This record gives sequence, structure tokens and C-alpha cells, in this order.
Amino acid sequence: MQGGSDGAAAAALDSREDPIMGKVLKRMWRYMTAALTGRFEQVADPKIQIEQAIAEARDQHKRLRETAASVIANQKKAEMDLERAMSELEKLNQTTQQALLMAADAEAKGDTARAAELTSTAEAFANQLIAKEADVEGLQELVLSSTEAADQAKAAVQQDAMELQRRLAERQKLLSQLDQAKMAEQMSSAMEAVSATVGEDVPTLNEVRDKIEARLAKAKGMGELQKGSVEGRMREVEVAVNANQAQARLSEIRSKLGLQASTPLHAVEEPAAPQAEADPGTT
Repeated sequence: MQGGSDGAAAAALDSREDPIMGKVLKRMWRYMTAALTGRFEQVADPKIQIEQAIAEARDQHKRLRETAASVIANQKKAEMDLERAMSELEKLNQTTQQALLMAADAEAKGDTARAAELTSTAEAFANQLIAKEADVEGLQELVLSSTEAADQAKAAVQQDAMELQRRLAERQKLLSQLDQAKMAEQMSSAMEAVSATVGEDVPTLNEVRDKIEARLAKAKGMGELQKGSVEGRMREVEVAVNANQAQARLSEIRSKLGLQASTPLHAVEEPAAPQAEADPGTT
């Protein structure tokens, strides 16, 4: 009893786990399908996808034309069968009438046996005539239905042809937009490459300009500090002393050479002394 109850419990547990596992597997499959589809959409070339869509539309139109051709062929075959059946019906009608005329002529001549045979023959033709009339009626209905189906098939082909032409025109538009998008992406990438860092070890022009301006500002600041410092003033005095010594030496050399001393460029020309006014008493 214990073994039987354990087996039943295990079977019940398996029956509960199978639907759960099935749901889990379905969810996993859907997740993988969605992930793969999204990845495919990311890496797929839009131009190839457009061409695939157009190729599928053309194949669909081709299949529709083949189906429509079969429907139209059935309609044409039904018309041919109806025409042949009507021709046979007309022939049976004529032969039946001819058999009745011959039977009446034999009876008028007193040949009852011949008249009976021809009457029996006319009855046989009449039976065939009835059957053929039923065939003609059925073929007429078939022609009507096949003609309606053929008209619908023609309309479907014409409508699908217009849809295919619309898709072809849309294809050209999409390809043009795709080329524009690629050009815009290339321009954007080029502009980003100009303003962004080329590599980790290669600075941009903006970074180089910032470094140069920082060094120039620092040098100007150091120069101002040196001018305001004691060392800077001492150097300025030394430069002035050296300049005076050089001027004195040049004056000494000019004196030896008997040359007139030139006025320094920085010397200020003093105004001339006013001339004494003439004494009115003097002549």
C-alpha cells in the first residue's frame, strides 16, 4: 500500500510540474526570440531589408497572377465544355425530331413494325436529350460562378499590381532617405572627430591652445612680479648705469676725434633764450 501511494504521489507531482516546465520553456523561447530579433534589427542593413521586402512583394504578385491564371483557365474550360454540350444538345434534338418524323412516315405507309422501332429510337434519343439538358444547365451555372471568380481574380491582380507599383515608388523614396541618413551620419561623425580627442595620447587643438595661453599668462605674471621686486629694480639700475657709462665712453671718443657730440634721441630740445630788446637810445 505504501509503494502504491508513493507512486501515485509521484505521478501527481509530475503532472503538476509538466505544465509549469512547459510555461517556463515557452517564456524562455519567447525571450530568446525577442532578443535575437532585436539584435538582428540592430545589425541588419536597411537597404537589404528594403530589397527583401520588394522581392517578397514581387513573389507574392507572381503567385497571385498564377492563381488568377488558373481561375481564368477554369472559367475558359467551363465555357468550352458548355459550348460543346450545347452543340451536342442541338444535335440530339435534331436526331430525336428526325426519328419521330421517320416513325410517323413509316406508320403512314402502314409499316407498323418499322414505326415502332423508330419510335423506340426516338425515345432513346429523348432520354439522352434530357440528360444532356441537365449537363448544359449545370455547365451554365459553372460558367457563371467561374466567370465571377475570374473577374474577382482579375481585380485582385490589378489591385496587387497597383500596390506593387506603390511599393516600388516607396522603395526609391526610402533608398533616397537612407542615403541622406548615411550622409548625415558621416558628417556628424566627422564633426565629432574634429572636436573630440583623436586618441588617448594625442591632444586636441583646443587643449593645445589652452596650454599655450596658460603658459603665456604665467610668463606675463612672472614678468610683472620681477619688475616689482627688489631684484628687478636693481637690474633696472644696473642697466641705466651701463647705459650712462656707454654714453660717457662715446663722448670721450668723439672728443679725441674732434667730432661734435650728437644729441641723444631721448633728449628734450630746450627752448631758445629770448633776444635782448634793442635800446631805444642806441642807433
